[in-house]
Amino acid sequence: MPKMTIDDLVLKDKKVLIRVDFNVPLPEGKVGDNTRIVKALPTIEKVISEGGIPIIMSHLGRPKGKADPALSLKPVASVVEELLGQKVTFLADCIGSKVQKALAKAKPGDCFLLENLRFYPGEEKNDSEFARELSLLGDLYLNDAFGAAHRAHASVVALPQLMDSPAAGYLMDKEINYLGKILEVPKKPFVAVIGGAKISSKIGVINNLLDKVDNMLLGGGLVFTFYKMMGVEIGDSICDEESLHLAAEILQKSEEQGGKILLPIDLIITDDVSEKGVKRVVFWEEIPPRMTGVDIGPGTIQLYTDILTRSKTITFNGPMGVFEIDAFGEGTYEILESIISAKANGATTIIGGGDSAAAAKRYFKEEAFSHISTGGGASLEFMEGKILPGIAALKDK
Repeated sequence: MPKMTIDDLVLKDKKVLIRVDFNVPLPEGKVGDNTRIVKALPTIEKVISEGGIPIIMSHLGRPKGKADPALSLKPVASVVEELLGQKVTFLADCIGSKVQKALAKAKPGDCFLLENLRFYPGEEKNDSEFARELSLLGDLYLNDAFGAAHRAHASVVALPQLMDSPAAGYLMDKEINYLGKILEVPKKPFVAVIGGAKISSKIGVINNLLDKVDNMLLGGGLVFTFYKMMGVEIGDSICDEESLHLAAEILQKSEEQGGKILLPIDLIITDDVSEKGVKRVVFWEEIPPRMTGVDIGPGTIQLYTDILTRSKTITFNGPMGVFEIDAFGEGTYEILESIISAKANGATTIIGGGDSAAAAKRYFKEEAFSHISTGGGASLEFMEGKILPGIAALKDK
């Protein structure tokens, strides 16, 4: 069911609790990457422009239910203030009488940021009393933290259940719409590119998408588990030994559906997984002992590119190799460039969160793709077809 969004609410003169994901890096006590803050701005700005009072809530790090000055959101407040171009009042707690008194004086257009929700154990325990205390602070609730939507935490699940018409912010709505298109009405041909290190972390996505895609292109460390299952030498390449049976089941299912899954036909191998390593190109069944597979080869790049450039819906979940080391990033770069070419030909292109997003942003601007997900674990679970508790807690239209 489509969920209510910020555009369905009357915001004027309302105190609006906005759950965001400001879980940002804080090297030396300063925000190291403001991407997640920038993503939340449209929702915050909408509340302000409509005469509402945004009360921003987030977690930061893992303080384990205790106040930790190193994980305070205070440094984030000044960045939000700078980006918004107006004062943002930081409150040194997220519940209690002091917070309530400060908010009682609030006027339309004022903006507040609460202290780290995880300073209280009730947040991660989805505690109803902690949620009730949060609910006292606002009239309306918006969730714009897709990256936390798979967590059954108080500010994500228990709190919206206490509020009238809990709705999605603009970022949450965008995530639901783009990822939902993949699962429900993908334009054909639909291709999934699946990479990363382990089959076990991608098995849910593979199984859920295999029925829907026209092709599934595999890369990254997980391919060596398939090769090992086939009885092929993989040298010192990574292998998810406990998932050999999963590899067999996946290929069997693929064959029953006409061979939708493609594995790399050639690979880049090295004697040293570092910039100093000597690189060689080998066919997939010719990896020698004591060598490590680190990327897909040129033949595979060409094969995958031919498929991708003809596609109309593409999802990219996981890099093709050890892209963090420049010498082994060519496969990931070339596949992403092919995805960009497909977008120029009218394809919808969606990059999963986590390592997938990091790889895409390493080489290209975000605008080069239709959508880059802000949720690592959340986007994976959504693509697996799971009901995310943070989305389920929002009101249906």
